[in-house]
Amino acid sequence: MKKKAVILLSGGLDSATCLAIARAQNFDCYALSFDYGQKQLAELHAAKNIANYLGAIQHKIVRVGLDSLGGSALTDDTIQIPDYQKSTDIPVTYVPARNTVFISIALGWAEVLSASDIFVGANAIDYSGYPDCRPDYFQAMENVANLATKAGRAGMKFNIHTPLMQMNKSDIIREGIKLGLDYAMTVSCYRANANGEACGHCDSCTFRKKGFMEAQMADPTRYVLN
Repeated sequence: MKKKAVILLSGGLDSATCLAIARAQNFDCYALSFDYGQKQLAELHAAKNIANYLGAIQHKIVRVGLDSLGGSALTDDTIQIPDYQKSTDIPVTYVPARNTVFISIALGWAEVLSASDIFVGANAIDYSGYPDCRPDYFQAMENVANLATKAGRAGMKFNIHTPLMQMNKSDIIREGIKLGLDYAMTVSCYRANANGEACGHCDSCTFRKKGFMEAQMADPTRYVLN
């Protein structure tokens, strides 16, 4: 009997690869996406298609109103999403508490499903420097999962998997293609339009383009024609 796993699926390159990896590891996959008040919803349409394409047992979209808090260029209409700028500062696209909220809800669904495994496509190499994408953060959240649940108290050991954590974008792309993933289905752009066309200039687009270039593979991303 296969083990069940909950996979956070945004519809982007990393999370789609993470779902493909969980499937390759022989998990029954339950995909979880969030409408959290982000400015573009093309990624959620992509997530639906990816979940179906990769054979998720179920795909759930949960509404979480992080836009009501503001404070991020991804959710707050008063803050513009900037073009990529190399910096060591945490960018304005950081969404306060986003991963903590997402993982908490994933944990709740995992407990309902009697699933001990949660997969997150976080990465600590080619990424924007978000504090909730670091290995020590996920270890802390795994500890919380085992302390704060009825299942954990009863002896179930929850595991938060971050298989992409130490991979750069080109490695992630190679892995996904090896597993049969079609990256044309994914939407990574922070400013994608309703048709899923990417701006080509934001942080996410910049790292994505760099990944395909370094992997020496054709970039299937559909970009807005300027």
